[in-house]
Amino acid sequence: MGTTEQIEVRRLGRDEARERLDALAAVLADCVAGGASVGYMEPFSHADARAVFEEYAREHEQGGRIILGAFLDGELVGTAQLVVAVPPNQPHRADVARVLVHRSARRRGIAQRLMTQLEHEARAEGKTLLVLDAVTGGDAARLYERDGWNTVGVIPDYALYPDGRPCDTTVFWKALDP
Repeated sequence: MGTTEQIEVRRLGRDEARERLDALAAVLADCVAGGASVGYMEPFSHADARAVFEEYAREHEQGGRIILGAFLDGELVGTAQLVVAVPPNQPHRADVARVLVHRSARRRGIAQRLMTQLEHEARAEGKTLLVLDAVTGGDAARLYERDGWNTVGVIPDYALYPDGRPCDTTVFWKALDP
């Protein structure tokens, strides 16, 4: 990271998530264009990404999803989500979803900061167990392993890359101290 770069990671307010739909969509569209297996297939436009984040913003407004923003010198370059709407028999857990960093802002520790803030937000919500999945052997999976996440296992050909190639997926969990 350069000496002049300022990175801030924080929970977006409900209104702010709506106000930043285009920036959030730009991050998602860039990640899909870069080949990330994050649930969407090519072709995937900015309008497609905006529609996805409009739905996430609705869930955020209703309290079922927390959206984080990562800012580099004031520009939104990353996002991550915590899905807190869970079945009644699982009030102690949440799902980590859509940990995304624009390709132009990678290798600065932003994803790590997003994960740290997600854990903070989860604790604040009374969550003690987090789950997520990632492409086996990918950058995200390596980050989670370094960060102390536990591997449940690998599911072969579980998902597809945006170009249609299959990819294995590793499922992870992490217990949080209250």
